[in-house]
Parts: sequence; structure tokens; C-alpha cells
Amino acid sequence: MKNKFKITLNAPVTLIFVFICAGATLLNYITRGASNRVLFMTYRGSLLNPLTYVRLLTHVFGHEGWEHFIGNGAYLLLLGPMLEEKYGVRTMAEVIALTAVVTGLINFILFPATGLCGASGVVFAFILMTSFTGFSKGEIPLSFILVAAIFIGQQVYEGIFLRDSVSNLSHIVGGLVGSAAGYLLNRK
Repeated sequence: MKNKFKITLNAPVTLIFVFICAGATLLNYITRGASNRVLFMTYRGSLLNPLTYVRLLTHVFGHEGWEHFIGNGAYLLLLGPMLEEKYGVRTMAEVIALTAVVTGLINFILFPATGLCGASGVVFAFILMTSFTGFSKGEIPLSFILVAAIFIGQQVYEGIFLRDSVSNLSHIVGGLVGSAAGYLLNRK
């Protein structure tokens, strides 16, 4: 008797999220950036426009291009299944949504002339959540301290010395959301 392998849907939230991001990136490519401006990028817009509120959530699906998507997608697919197995489908969907809304609001308020798109904030939330997976009450994992120090240091350095289209603040905010979620979910 031969062993049969089958493909399983091991992390539905992560996989669906990555597939939506891929679809949004393809749509952005086809529309030459129009779909990102309309649906997958948050920026200061009229509070009377319902899409302003939709974009606070959907901006995490849009990416500037394939390289941007592949970088984020690889991290999401690496970290997401482990986190989803530990915390569950609903919790991970809530972390993604919370990260999207918080990073979107901060960008909307602090950077009115800057558009924000991409799942980088979610990626950094996942990275810092991961360092809490072995957390016990009354302890702070050394891995968390090191990841946070390296991560925050890198983002501050890049924010000060590099002039690119990367939103270092959304990375930091995503990391803070992930840290808070990881701590709160593991302190029991």
C-alpha cells in the first residue's frame, strides 16, 4: 500500500488573506494603479465618502507591485499557520483587522499627504506575536526583547536616514499591535 499525500487547508485565515492580497496586486497591475487608489490604499479623504472607511481596512490587501507582495506574502505564509494553530481562526482574523484599522487611522491622522498600502504592518504584528508563543505568566521572553529591539531599532534608523516609500511607522504600529495581542493572549 502506497502512502498518499493530500493538500490540506491548514491556515484558512492566512491563506485567504494572502490570496486576497495576490488578487488585489493583480488587479492593481491590470488597472495601472487605479484599484489601489480606489480600494487598497488609505489616505486622507473626505469623511463623507464611505470608501474612506472601507480603505482603513482594505489597504492591507493592496501592494505596490509583485516584489512588495512576495516579500510580505512569504512572511505571512511562514508565520501565519503557526499563529493560527496556536490562537485560532477568529483571533487571527481579529489581529489582521485590528492592525489594518490602527495603522490606517494613524496614517490618516498623521500623514495626510501619504498613501499607505500593503500588509507590512500585519507582517510585523505576526513577527512580534510569534515571539510570545512560549510566554509564561511573570516572564518576558528574551527572544521578544531581542526581536523588539532589533526591529524597532531598524525601523527608527530607516525612518530617520532612508527616504523611501516604506512606512516605518506602520511597521512599528503593527509590531505594537502584535506585541499587545501576543502578551494579552498568553498571560493566562
